[in-house]
Amino acid sequence: MAGVTIKLLDNDAALAQLGGYVARAQDARGMFENIGMSLVTSTQARFERGQAPDGSPWPPSIRALVTGGKTLIETARLMRSITFQATATSVEVGTNVIYAAIHQLGGVIVRPARQQTLTFKRNKKGQMLRGFRKKGRGNETQTVTIGAGQVHMPARPFLGLDDEDEREIIMIADDWIAGEGAQP
Repeated sequence: MAGVTIKLLDNDAALAQLGGYVARAQDARGMFENIGMSLVTSTQARFERGQAPDGSPWPPSIRALVTGGKTLIETARLMRSITFQATATSVEVGTNVIYAAIHQLGGVIVRPARQQTLTFKRNKKGQMLRGFRKKGRGNETQTVTIGAGQVHMPARPFLGLDDEDEREIIMIADDWIAGEGAQP
Protein backbone atom coordinates (compact mmCIF):
# COMPACT_ATOMS: atom_id res chain seq x y z
CA MET A 1 0.00 0.00 0.00
CA ALA A 2 1.35 3.40 -0.95
CA GLY A 3 1.27 6.19 1.59
CA VAL A 4 2.87 9.31 2.93
CA THR A 5 4.08 9.93 6.43
CA ILE A 6 4.65 13.44 7.70
CA LYS A 7 6.57 13.99 10.91
CA LEU A 8 6.54 17.38 12.57
CA LEU A 9 9.36 17.60 15.04
CA ASP A 10 9.66 20.52 17.40
CA ASN A 11 7.11 22.63 15.53
CA ASP A 12 4.46 23.49 18.10
CA ALA A 13 2.81 26.12 15.89
CA ALA A 14 2.28 23.67 13.01
CA LEU A 15 1.01 20.98 15.40
CA ALA A 16 -1.42 23.44 16.99
CA GLN A 17 -2.73 24.55 13.61
CA LEU A 18 -3.09 20.95 12.44
CA GLY A 19 -4.92 20.14 15.68
CA GLY A 20 -7.26 23.06 15.01
CA TYR A 21 -8.05 21.73 11.53
CA VAL A 22 -8.82 18.30 12.97
CA ALA A 23 -11.04 19.77 15.71
CA ARG A 24 -12.98 21.89 13.22
CA ALA A 25 -13.42 18.90 10.90
CA GLN A 26 -14.83 16.77 13.73
CA ASP A 27 -17.50 19.30 14.70
CA ALA A 28 -18.35 21.66 11.87
CA ARG A 29 -21.65 22.78 13.41
CA GLY A 30 -20.59 26.43 13.30
CA MET A 31 -19.79 26.17 9.59
CA PHE A 32 -23.13 24.50 8.89
CA GLU A 33 -24.95 27.16 10.94
CA ASN A 34 -23.29 29.86 8.82
CA ILE A 35 -24.29 28.01 5.65
CA GLY A 36 -27.86 27.62 6.95
CA MET A 37 -28.18 31.33 7.75
CA SER A 38 -26.86 32.22 4.31
CA LEU A 39 -29.29 29.87 2.55
CA VAL A 40 -32.28 31.16 4.54
CA THR A 41 -31.40 34.73 3.55
CA SER A 42 -30.94 33.71 -0.08
CA THR A 43 -34.24 31.80 -0.17
CA GLN A 44 -36.14 34.73 1.33
CA ALA A 45 -34.58 37.05 -1.26
CA ARG A 46 -35.92 34.75 -3.99
CA PHE A 47 -39.43 35.26 -2.57
CA GLU A 48 -38.97 39.01 -2.91
CA ARG A 49 -37.75 38.61 -6.50
CA GLY A 50 -40.40 35.97 -7.32
CA GLN A 51 -37.96 33.57 -8.88
CA ALA A 52 -36.80 29.97 -8.69
CA PRO A 53 -33.25 28.95 -7.74
CA ASP A 54 -32.45 28.57 -11.45
CA GLY A 55 -33.39 32.25 -11.95
CA SER A 56 -36.62 31.63 -13.84
CA PRO A 57 -39.57 33.82 -12.78
CA TRP A 58 -42.49 32.21 -10.97
CA PRO A 59 -45.80 32.16 -12.81
CA PRO A 60 -47.82 34.98 -11.23
CA SER A 61 -50.73 33.93 -9.03
CA ILE A 62 -54.24 35.07 -9.90
CA ARG A 63 -54.36 37.00 -6.61
CA ALA A 64 -51.16 38.86 -7.48
CA LEU A 65 -52.48 39.68 -10.96
CA VAL A 66 -55.78 41.00 -9.57
CA THR A 67 -54.41 42.97 -6.61
CA GLY A 68 -51.01 43.90 -8.00
CA GLY A 69 -49.21 42.15 -5.15
CA LYS A 70 -46.40 39.62 -5.24
CA THR A 71 -46.85 35.89 -5.72
CA LEU A 72 -46.45 33.81 -2.51
CA ILE A 73 -46.09 36.95 -0.38
CA GLU A 74 -49.64 38.00 0.54
CA THR A 75 -49.08 37.20 4.22
CA ALA A 76 -45.38 36.22 3.88
CA ARG A 77 -46.06 33.25 6.19
CA LEU A 78 -44.30 30.79 3.88
CA MET A 79 -41.33 33.11 3.35
CA ARG A 80 -40.94 33.78 7.09
CA SER A 81 -41.16 30.05 7.86
CA ILE A 82 -37.93 29.22 6.02
CA THR A 83 -35.47 27.98 8.60
CA PHE A 84 -32.49 25.67 8.97
CA GLN A 85 -31.29 22.93 11.26
CA ALA A 86 -27.54 22.43 11.59
CA THR A 87 -25.66 19.49 13.08
CA ALA A 88 -21.95 18.72 13.32
CA THR A 89 -22.06 17.09 9.88
CA SER A 90 -24.86 18.71 7.85
CA VAL A 91 -27.44 21.44 7.42
CA GLU A 92 -31.06 21.20 6.27
CA VAL A 93 -33.03 24.19 5.01
CA GLY A 94 -36.80 24.04 4.71
CA THR A 95 -40.19 24.90 6.13
CA ASN A 96 -42.88 23.22 8.20
CA VAL A 97 -45.74 25.01 6.43
CA ILE A 98 -48.09 22.31 5.18
CA TYR A 99 -48.85 23.94 1.83
CA ALA A 100 -45.18 24.49 0.93
CA ALA A 101 -44.89 21.28 -1.11
CA ILE A 102 -47.66 22.18 -3.57
CA HIS A 103 -45.96 25.52 -4.24
CA GLN A 104 -42.47 24.00 -4.53
CA LEU A 105 -43.47 21.08 -6.77
CA GLY A 106 -46.79 22.14 -8.31
CA GLY A 107 -49.69 19.75 -8.67
CA VAL A 108 -53.44 19.37 -8.73
CA ILE A 109 -55.67 20.01 -5.73
CA VAL A 110 -58.86 17.97 -6.00
CA ARG A 111 -61.91 19.41 -4.29
CA PRO A 112 -64.73 16.92 -3.74
CA ALA A 113 -68.37 17.91 -4.17
CA ARG A 114 -69.97 19.03 -0.92
CA GLN A 115 -73.14 20.48 0.54
CA GLN A 116 -73.27 23.45 2.82
CA THR A 117 -76.04 25.22 4.66
CA LEU A 118 -76.04 29.00 4.40
CA THR A 119 -77.84 31.14 6.95
CA PHE A 120 -79.38 34.50 6.04
CA LYS A 121 -81.39 37.11 7.85
CA ARG A 122 -84.46 38.92 6.59
CA ASN A 123 -85.71 42.13 8.15
CA LYS A 124 -89.33 42.71 9.18
CA LYS A 125 -90.18 43.87 5.65
CA GLY A 126 -88.94 40.56 4.26
CA GLN A 127 -85.86 42.07 2.64
CA MET A 128 -82.73 39.96 2.67
CA LEU A 129 -79.92 41.59 4.65
CA ARG A 130 -76.40 41.56 3.28
CA GLY A 131 -73.99 38.79 4.19
CA PHE A 132 -74.26 35.40 5.77
CA ARG A 133 -74.99 34.78 9.42
CA LYS A 134 -73.68 32.29 11.92
CA LYS A 135 -75.85 29.28 12.49
CA GLY A 136 -78.70 30.28 14.80
CA ARG A 137 -78.30 34.02 14.06
CA GLY A 138 -80.39 34.10 10.92
CA ASN A 139 -84.02 33.43 10.21
CA GLU A 140 -83.64 31.65 6.88
CA THR A 141 -81.39 28.83 5.70
CA GLN A 142 -80.63 27.41 2.30
CA THR A 143 -78.68 24.27 1.48
CA VAL A 144 -76.42 24.58 -1.53
CA THR A 145 -74.38 22.00 -3.40
CA ILE A 146 -70.92 22.93 -4.50
CA GLY A 147 -69.62 20.77 -7.33
CA ALA A 148 -66.33 18.95 -7.43
CA GLY A 149 -63.42 20.79 -8.92
CA GLN A 150 -59.70 20.91 -9.42
CA VAL A 151 -57.13 23.61 -8.96
CA HIS A 152 -53.96 23.32 -11.04
CA MET A 153 -51.05 24.84 -9.12
CA PRO A 154 -47.95 25.59 -11.17
CA ALA A 155 -44.61 24.86 -9.54
CA ARG A 156 -43.02 27.89 -7.92
CA PRO A 157 -39.79 26.42 -6.56
CA PHE A 158 -38.21 28.43 -3.78
CA LEU A 159 -35.93 25.85 -2.11
CA GLY A 160 -32.68 24.96 -3.82
CA LEU A 161 -29.24 26.31 -4.57
CA ASP A 162 -28.40 28.93 -7.16
CA ASP A 163 -24.89 29.71 -8.42
CA GLU A 164 -24.38 32.44 -5.82
CA ASP A 165 -25.41 30.02 -3.03
CA GLU A 166 -22.80 27.53 -4.21
CA ARG A 167 -20.09 30.22 -4.23
CA GLU A 168 -21.15 31.38 -0.76
CA ILE A 169 -21.05 27.82 0.62
CA ILE A 170 -17.52 27.34 -0.74
CA MET A 171 -16.43 30.68 0.74
CA ILE A 172 -17.92 29.80 4.16
CA ALA A 173 -16.22 26.38 4.08
CA ASP A 174 -12.88 27.91 3.05
CA ASP A 175 -13.11 30.44 5.89
CA TRP A 176 -14.04 27.67 8.33
CA ILE A 177 -11.10 25.48 7.33
CA ALA A 178 -8.75 28.47 7.57
CA GLY A 179 -10.06 29.14 11.07
CA GLU A 180 -11.73 32.43 10.13
CA GLY A 181 -15.35 31.27 10.49
CA ALA A 182 -17.36 31.36 13.69
CA GLN A 183 -16.27 28.59 16.05
CA PRO A 184 -18.65 26.47 18.13
